[in-house]
Amino acid sequence: MALRLYNTLSRQVEPFEPLQKGRVSLYTCGPTVYNYAHIGNFRTFLFEDLLRRWLEASGYQVLHIMNLTDVDDRTIAAAAEKGIPLKEHVEPFAQAFFEDRDYLRVLPAHVYPRATEHIPAMIRLIEGLLKKGVAYKGEDGSVYFSIARFPAYGRLSRLDTRELKTGAGSV
Repeated sequence: MALRLYNTLSRQVEPFEPLQKGRVSLYTCGPTVYNYAHIGNFRTFLFEDLLRRWLEASGYQVLHIMNLTDVDDRTIAAAAEKGIPLKEHVEPFAQAFFEDRDYLRVLPAHVYPRATEHIPAMIRLIEGLLKKGVAYKGEDGSVYFSIARFPAYGRLSRLDTRELKTGAGSV
């Protein structure tokens, strides 16, 4: 039985075809470790696990990478409120995630990169976007992607960019 997946861009169910024969790289979003993961989070992780197991059972060699977002406004604020280093705040939540993952028998990813391990690369990327004029700084110093410079922005979600406010960010 061939795997068929919904293609958000074409809005159709299509046969799965890997970029490399016999090999699949699976990059998935993991938890933001500002608090304990909940069943809604694990619904996503369980689907990813099911997909990976199907691919492996079908003979594909799978490399699964799941990121851990260990720095964002919530983690920074919570660590500051507690008066502890960021890593000390997020580590118990990361460990709880791994314990819950194991309890649910979700296969561990092969690699778990943490956002804090890639800050210099993120800064270089942002500086490059600013230099190219495809990003800009808001009044508060936050950096925003200039969607006006990317006509295809919102195409997957069918987002009406006319309804967006410049520099509004996300809540």
